[in-house]
Amino acid sequence: MKHKLPELCYAYSALEPFIDAKTMEVHYTKHHQAYVDKLNIALEGYPNLQEKPIEKLLFNLERIPEKIRTAVRNNGGGHLNHSFFWRLLKKNVKIKENLLEVIERDFGNFEIFRKEFSEKAVGLFGSGWCWLVIDDGKLKIVATSNQDNPISDGMIPILCLDVWEHAYYLKYQNKRADYVENFFKIINWEQVNKNYLDGLVRL
Repeated sequence: MKHKLPELCYAYSALEPFIDAKTMEVHYTKHHQAYVDKLNIALEGYPNLQEKPIEKLLFNLERIPEKIRTAVRNNGGGHLNHSFFWRLLKKNVKIKENLLEVIERDFGNFEIFRKEFSEKAVGLFGSGWCWLVIDDGKLKIVATSNQDNPISDGMIPILCLDVWEHAYYLKYQNKRADYVENFFKIINWEQVNKNYLDGLVRL
């Protein structure tokens, strides 16, 4: 079984003016596709691993042969992270009341959560991702380097933001803070809520 680029389900221009169409096109068709292609190359000759979902591979990285472990970690992570990220983007979606209550429970209020998430995303050195995860039944904000995913550390992601420069540089150049601020205008809270409810089932 070969891994494939998932369907985007919206036009490249759907997130304008917050994420420009050209960035979306390049990000999806070039960067994400490259991770998929390199992951498939890494898994050639390992039919037992080719049949496993990418989540299982990353959850049990220590079981991946050392020869391909780094390639699976980097490219498998890039594939999984982007596949998760695309579904989180949509304009004009209000946060669900039940999810807002959980955020208020674990952070104090939404603005505290937003400030902490933004600071962690802006402050991440180099390339990586900022995540809202379920950890021991509570919501927590974590950052990961490169294409690492919190599932490798036993956490359940429900929201993430790509802070690699290729995700925002065409429009924002070095102004990562502006990109992060505008991200909050295109969060698909319906999907985040679904991720949260699905995550509770997995606990």
